Amino acid sequence: MKHLFQKLTRWKTIETFSFSIHGGFVIHSATIEDRINGAYTGLSGKLQVAAKYVADNPVDIATRSLRAVAASSGVSPATFSRLARVLGYADYEQMREEGREAVERKISPFSERAHVLLETTSGQGASTVLQRQAMACRSNIEELQSAIDPDRLSAAVDKLHAARTVLLVGAMGSAGIIDYFGYMAHWFKANWKTVGRNGTELSPALSRLGSDDVVFALAKSPYARRTVAALKVAHEAGATTIVITDSRTSPALQFSDFGFVTPTESPQFFSSYAATLVLMEAIISLLLARVGPEAEAMIRSAEIQIDGLGENWTS
Repeated sequence: MKHLFQKLTRWKTIETFSFSIHGGFVIHSATIEDRINGAYTGLSGKLQVAAKYVADNPVDIATRSLRAVAASSGVSPATFSRLARVLGYADYEQMREEGREAVERKISPFSERAHVLLETTSGQGASTVLQRQAMACRSNIEELQSAIDPDRLSAAVDKLHAARTVLLVGAMGSAGIIDYFGYMAHWFKANWKTVGRNGTELSPALSRLGSDDVVFALAKSPYARRTVAALKVAHEAGATTIVITDSRTSPALQFSDFGFVTPTESPQFFSSYAATLVLMEAIISLLLARVGPEAEAMIRSAEIQIDGLGENWTS
């Protein structure tokens, strides 16, 4: 029963289940992702290729013609049509239309999401709202655990540990989160620098990049132009680029050596950073282990300095 309740309260691009205004549950049709997950193992080889393309390229499916999608994927138009019918759609156009609605909902303005939030929370108490938010975050974190490749994560941490310089880039809603990430690292890594809040600071930092450096960026929809531009410059300079983002269609991924997609679904009008923070804090823990006893000594030294300056409140 507990697992069913978690499934019922999970938010997706198009909800399989959602709360009604009066606090009950309204059942909708399954998402494309749900249908693919349920049918994938029973598909033929060609249908599996088509299904993976649909799952990995929702914007293409929503915005491009069947002929263009077939050309990009290397799978025939007839195979995509068969896939649509196997997944329970009348035809490819019905599957495409659902994909289009999913993409539109994913990128809908904050004001539209705020309007939906106002409607769904009308008359609900604090306990219900808190429960919805907490369960969405738990669902994101559970999905994160299965989505992240541990070997790839470990390799990215190795690059951070060995870097001459690490530049941290995050703008708009991601700026405060990237600041927190940098704050944790600064306790035992002196070569990390948060840039990207303004062009005056970012430009000279990027101009000095080389193959021994790393640029770590956080990019969530709507994607900040400055963040994507910085990654492009870093990639062209030969620096290692590590990106945490929220979608396989994120423009930041095209310039990443290590890209990690974290779930961000939320009943809030703003996307959730809960799973992103879990990943970042795991990176710091792994990095601390790489540095070893030296990190402990640096943290102890910083604590002594903070005490000497009287920064901490004492009664």
